Amino acid sequence: MTRRMLWVSLPDQRPRRELYWMSRMPDTAVTALARDEPVGDITWVPSTYRRPIKRFIEAGALAWVRGLDQQDPTSYDWVTSLELCSLVTGQASKWRRTTSGRRPLQAVVTWENLPNQPIYKVPPYKQALESCRDADLLLCMVDAARDHLLDNGFDDDRIQVVKPGVDTEIFTPAAEPTSDPVVAFISPLAPNKGIDRVLEAMQIVQRTIPEASLVVAGRGPLRDQVEAAAADPTRRVRLAGSLDAHGVAELLRGAAVFTTAPRPTWKWTEQLGLAYLEAQACGLPIVTTRCGTNDEAVEAPNDLVEDDAEALAAALVAWLEHPARRAEAGRVNRARMVADHDLVTQVGRMGEAFATVERAHGR
Repeated sequence: MTRRMLWVSLPDQRPRRELYWMSRMPDTAVTALARDEPVGDITWVPSTYRRPIKRFIEAGALAWVRGLDQQDPTSYDWVTSLELCSLVTGQASKWRRTTSGRRPLQAVVTWENLPNQPIYKVPPYKQALESCRDADLLLCMVDAARDHLLDNGFDDDRIQVVKPGVDTEIFTPAAEPTSDPVVAFISPLAPNKGIDRVLEAMQIVQRTIPEASLVVAGRGPLRDQVEAAAADPTRRVRLAGSLDAHGVAELLRGAAVFTTAPRPTWKWTEQLGLAYLEAQACGLPIVTTRCGTNDEAVEAPNDLVEDDAEALAAALVAWLEHPARRAEAGRVNRARMVADHDLVTQVGRMGEAFATVERAHGR
């Protein structure tokens, strides 16, 4: 029997993430209200948003989707959205109550790891949070999200944790690891992801390894800094722009080490970091700053360092100078991704989380 799911997208929903994973769950047919056509076997309902301002991004977007009221709740088994405080989650909670017939179950996917998330205190985000306290499934992408939910008074019986997966058939190691000292940064070019700190650290690295280079993929408000560095041939920086999954995998296979340097903001701290999983699946060691709960993705022998350019540079040099150490770490990282984060396995586990709730409700 096929599970019928309505996904209500955020206006800035990123591709090949939560919605894509839902579409990959066994026996699941997904219809998505979304601004952009989603990746995957998904029925797309092109949607617009009422968005007075663009102050916040992703879950904090001040945005309500148009057209949800035109969907028939009795046509779906589930309505699903991302994050408890997102305004579309509040819409989904209200929408499923409009039917006098068979009400769809509600799931909320969450990464949130801040117990005292300040946005929860701000209307209308607070109302969205409160509206989904009776959601049937709270699907956590990190262990810390479960702790966060319990700290905020949610029922443990409704919570399940399934870590995200990575396509280990796309993200594979190079046949022959590069011998060139290439460092890869793949992440939004924003202050909270630390491209500015990485650029600073690379200049320190080059005092010891002059031929070391940095390749950057992503877009964001600090792009100008990367472009300025790339325009200076002595900096050895290349800007690759935005890449699809296959492009990211190819870039990673040409690198020796993966790095980012996240730092917390007033309402965000690193939760897991899918780029870490992709890099490890490609057999790269990781050097990154310790931030939030990224230790759930970055384990030994990889490096979690303080938010300091010198510390970041020292860890990068240690990997770049020792190819055999890199190769061994790459084997360890690849094996762990296949064992714990393979996409097919993880979406199967997500499907079982939904099925457990369905059985409990006699569906």
